[in-house]
Amino acid sequence: MNAIQMILVVIVAFFAGMGGILDEFQFHQPLVACTLIGLVTGNLTIGIILGGSLQMIALGWANIGAAVAPDAALASVASTIILVQGGQGQKGIGTAIGIAIPLAVAGLFLTMLVRTISVAIVHIMDRKAEEANWKAIDRWQMIAVALQGLRIAIPAALLLAIPASVVRAGLNAMPAWLNEGMTIGGGMVVAVGYAMVINMMASREVWPFFIIGFCLAAVKELTLIALGGIGISLAIMYLALEGSKGGNNNNSNSGSGDPLGDILDDY
Repeated sequence: MNAIQMILVVIVAFFAGMGGILDEFQFHQPLVACTLIGLVTGNLTIGIILGGSLQMIALGWANIGAAVAPDAALASVASTIILVQGGQGQKGIGTAIGIAIPLAVAGLFLTMLVRTISVAIVHIMDRKAEEANWKAIDRWQMIAVALQGLRIAIPAALLLAIPASVVRAGLNAMPAWLNEGMTIGGGMVVAVGYAMVINMMASREVWPFFIIGFCLAAVKELTLIALGGIGISLAIMYLALEGSKGGNNNNSNSGSGDPLGDILDDY
């Protein structure tokens, strides 16, 4: 990895750290962060595959009250760097997923550290607000957000400072049972993450789409683009039915507005 690629990776890591707080451009999502790092390092394919696998895990992560979810941004950036530096290609994806989970938990410490610093910044901004110093408020706001970016950019830079030969030697030195165990464990974590998503989304209105999707996925002739087109078509039909049902509700004041729900209620 040359100097320009390293700089681009750190920039992506910086935006991923800010995205974890801003939630506007979704740079912190594994599919986005891993894909961008794979793109700038010339490993787009493995970046997309790793990002898609980690995304299935991160879909089940959410901040609930004071409980903060694992750090998807650090897990995505660090595991992709290790995968690229290790040079194992698609064979190393399982190991990268296994490494990403403890990194995501470790990222909580950095998150708490930065948010603790942000509390002091908020008090500074309160004093500036009393002085009606709006420029200072904006400046401290940008500093607080930048700290979130540095929370990921600094660990990424430290990982990039490790020579690729050292990372490759370390991964190759792993015994076969540990490597295979991490691969199996990574696959199980992906399945658990997907199960958590289904558990949150599952309803009698959504189950038919899950069943149709699993059945169509078994057809080998259908590509991912074809499956995506079918999914978009089903979503458009559902929204059209929901809209027409909602229009009827305005006149008759009957039904829930959910076409599938009303059909199931009739049975």
